[in-house]
Amino acid sequence: MGAVTDKITEEVDGLHVDEIAPGLAQVAISLAESIDAPGGPTGKANAARELRAVMNDLRKLAPIEAKGDAVDDIAEQREKRRAAAREQAAGG
Repeated sequence: MGAVTDKITEEVDGLHVDEIAPGLAQVAISLAESIDAPGGPTGKANAARELRAVMNDLRKLAPIEAKGDAVDDIAEQREKRRAAAREQAAGG
């Protein structure tokens, strides 16, 4: 595989969209392969433009990861303090 194909495959895998939109995921990888293949700049430019559009669609389809943000972190810390205070009040 070429450099573009490797990166696109890595991103598609990371987005976990191959189950949601397997055809579109394969189109992205195929377009990346055509960019890596020897050929003229016009064909590569067209493939790159289409790849960008396909990747935008795939990113929109990707499931939202449950990563905590600063607000979640603060809420978690507050809950830990409250649990410790309840435990202490209960005599623990």
